[in-house]
Amino acid sequence: MLEILYQDEWLVAVNKPAGWLVHRSWLDRNEKVVVMQTVRDQIGQHVFTVHRLDRPTSGVLLMALSSEVAHLLAQQFEQHQMQKTYHAVLRGWLEGGATLDYPLVEELDKIADKFATQEPVAQPAVTDYQALAHVEMPVAISRYNTARYTLVEMAPHTGRKHQLRRHMVHLRHPIIGDSAHGDLRQNRGAAAHFGLNRLMLHASALSFTHPVTGEPLVIRAGLDSVWQQMLEQFGWQDQIPDVPRVEFAIDAVQDKPTE
Repeated sequence: MLEILYQDEWLVAVNKPAGWLVHRSWLDRNEKVVVMQTVRDQIGQHVFTVHRLDRPTSGVLLMALSSEVAHLLAQQFEQHQMQKTYHAVLRGWLEGGATLDYPLVEELDKIADKFATQEPVAQPAVTDYQALAHVEMPVAISRYNTARYTLVEMAPHTGRKHQLRRHMVHLRHPIIGDSAHGDLRQNRGAAAHFGLNRLMLHASALSFTHPVTGEPLVIRAGLDSVWQQMLEQFGWQDQIPDVPRVEFAIDAVQDKPTE
């Protein structure tokens, strides 16, 4: 059972656990438990995806209950009318906040894009970010005598593949648990000492206009046990008060970030 955050006759939104695929994929042909089928079975209706979250990312995932509504929602995403809020834990201390306008070269997949004939080009990518809190823990990781972390809030204006992860790497503060772009030793240390055994990136809120009623909606997704434990360890319990807490029946873990 997935936590349903919002449902009416046109839409359904769930809190996607980390480690879950949105739909069946060649990425894991043997994975039988995916969000779309689970939601379909849970509510007894077909669902249509309108956006995606990477497998290791948790948080708000919005779906439509008809192809017509899916098209309307997709238009809002394409026209940047959806406001997305993420929270993440970064390596090191990132100070202040700004708007990062840094184009990203399209990432091609070795399997899905192996027949691509054109060289990938840089695409516009814009992210707002704001540091919320910092902590320094008396634990030696890699070549550092202590472990420093930053809690950050981010709002992407564009939707490039792995945009938030790659933008934080550009700032030299990778997201903890990012096995594709991050710091392997830091990931292992954060998992071993603080239980951060997943990508610490959470889609906290999605704000948009209801495509049928015109009503403004804000959908928030609660934080799982890994996040809750981290907030307590680092003394950050009050830093993101608008984001609720949630208990999943089984907390999923992303695909081996510490290897």
